[in-house]
Amino acid sequence: MAESLADQIIEKIGQAAELYYRLVLLVAPAGSGKTAVLRDVHERTGSPLINVNLELSRRMLNLTERQRVLQLPGLLAQIVAASEADVVAPEREATCQAGVVLLDNIELLFDVSLKQDPLRLLQGLSRNKTVVAAWSGEIRNERRGLRSELGTPDNSSRITQSSSLYLVYATPDHPEYQRYPLRDLLVVNPKADA
Repeated sequence: MAESLADQIIEKIGQAAELYYRLVLLVAPAGSGKTAVLRDVHERTGSPLINVNLELSRRMLNLTERQRVLQLPGLLAQIVAASEADVVAPEREATCQAGVVLLDNIELLFDVSLKQDPLRLLQGLSRNKTVVAAWSGEIRNERRGLRSELGTPDNSSRITQSSSLYLVYATPDHPEYQRYPLRDLLVVNPKADA
């Protein structure tokens, strides 16, 4: 029987505790059910679930564009800190996973006018707590060009194409396009089960 995405996330939360960046990304296209999965994790662990777009928009409403650029990292950290303070209801105290926060709807972090690096922001938050974030995008296997392989069984050299996995947000022609090598990241992806 296949393990549910919520179970996979809870397992990755345990693995993240041993890493420098305690970041777990739920990577899937928009409209694929990431919010429902995060709600399930929230119900099972008691960890706070934050709608990043909504909370950041509220706090940046009266700021100028320059103030938004400069204050966004601090505002995001304040939102996360405030959510931890009021998350634990007495009936959930036994099941609440301390130091874990769930972030949904992070698309505002990619807004070009805010001049931010979304992955770096999430990694910064994940230094002191485990962060699980819903990433609306995909994992791509991209060919990177030619390389030479020496020492093949017939002692000849062979030219092959190498490929690498990348975490991608948007399409290359979109202004919010971001692409990161998929190294040292904990990722849960529904396509990995298929």
